Amino acid sequence: MKARKGKGLFVFCCLAPAAILFIVFMILPTIDIFRMSMFKWGGYTDNKTFVGLDNFKILFKSDKFYQAFQNSILLIVLVTLVTFTFALVFAYILSREKIKGKTFFSVIFYIPNILSVVVISAIFSAIYDPNLGLLNSFLNLFKGAENPTLWLGDQKIVIYSIVIALVWQAIGYYMVMYMASMANVPESLYESAALEGAGKIRQFFTITIPLIWTNIRTTLTFFVISTINMSFLLVKAMTNGGPDGASNVFLSYMYQEAYTNSSYGYGMAIGVMVFLFSFALAGILNVATKRQEIEF
Repeated sequence: MKARKGKGLFVFCCLAPAAILFIVFMILPTIDIFRMSMFKWGGYTDNKTFVGLDNFKILFKSDKFYQAFQNSILLIVLVTLVTFTFALVFAYILSREKIKGKTFFSVIFYIPNILSVVVISAIFSAIYDPNLGLLNSFLNLFKGAENPTLWLGDQKIVIYSIVIALVWQAIGYYMVMYMASMANVPESLYESAALEGAGKIRQFFTITIPLIWTNIRTTLTFFVISTINMSFLLVKAMTNGGPDGASNVFLSYMYQEAYTNSSYGYGMAIGVMVFLFSFALAGILNVATKRQEIEF
């Protein structure tokens, strides 16, 4: 009995610091966001006016919010599909094909992930520069330089320019993760499939994907949620939501309202919607990707 109590006390002492930090810096601020969303407050004074759900009523009537919501959904869908497709394909090629310098290519692909957001933003801002940028300089070889494309200044294409930057930043990290998972797939399975006449594409979909599905499922949820945060950082550094709000996402719109327009309570209402959306999306992904685990 004493041994059990001693073990329980030891476990409690180990977990208590992490639990306290989690409660203080995660749970309590989250609760406070819900509380502050019911006030009209500029954020810099003590003058707070309780308005109940009025901030949410304004939010649901705001075209700017729906624009940010649409952009966020577009980024989540496009960036996730493109990133995971390329990451899986590149990981499979580097894992299965006899290519010289596999380690070199892995390092090259991984480098964007270790760069700061400021560096990535500077790189792509230079590439998208309408006058001296690499992208327009290349396109000018075919269409002339009279009307340069405004990659970050055109409302119709600015969000897709952000997509490219997000994909470039993330591919290498997930490629390396999938290479590690693919390395644990027995070679005998591929040999047996080859003897049965299965080509590499069929092997990829019937052997590789099912056997690393647990890893894909875990990284998918993590990536979708992190895209919401990463998109804000790139938008803030590259376009600041412009032109005319065309590149605003959830968090950049929240930041503008809370800290630029001094509508802190309204900004917290946006934060509540982002929290609920992220929570619901994680749950949907968890259910949609659930399948029976395949062991080998």
